[in-house]
Amino acid sequence: MLVEANGGPLAVVIAGANVHDTKLLEKTLSAVIVERPDPKELKQHLCLDKGYNNPTGREAVEKHQYTSHIRKIGEEKWGENRQKIHPARRWVVERTLGWLSKCRAILVRYDKKACNYLGLIKLACALLWYRRCWRLSNTN
Repeated sequence: MLVEANGGPLAVVIAGANVHDTKLLEKTLSAVIVERPDPKELKQHLCLDKGYNNPTGREAVEKHQYTSHIRKIGEEKWGENRQKIHPARRWVVERTLGWLSKCRAILVRYDKKACNYLGLIKLACALLWYRRCWRLSNTN
């Protein structure tokens, strides 16, 4: 799953539980539904964990013209004076998955065909975006 900074889902890909995430990065970046702004005009950042620190992950990020933020394995997360270099951005995807888990139909995959299950997940993501937009419009 690819999400924006506040946790809104942008792309979803399903695969078996035995497929490593790095093999799905190219598919996930290609599955973005929203039209992206031109990368030459507006830089777009992509934060990934240490598991994507390999040639395949870096190639996929460069191919889609994102500015990658992938911490290298063994790299310290603290600066020289023991202050954090960047604010924490963890748990954004997990929080989105928590929001999607409220839809009981996608908790357990009962569908035989993968395309039906993917359709349910995309419907749940659209519902999540609708609720977020509705809340933002009613805060005035």
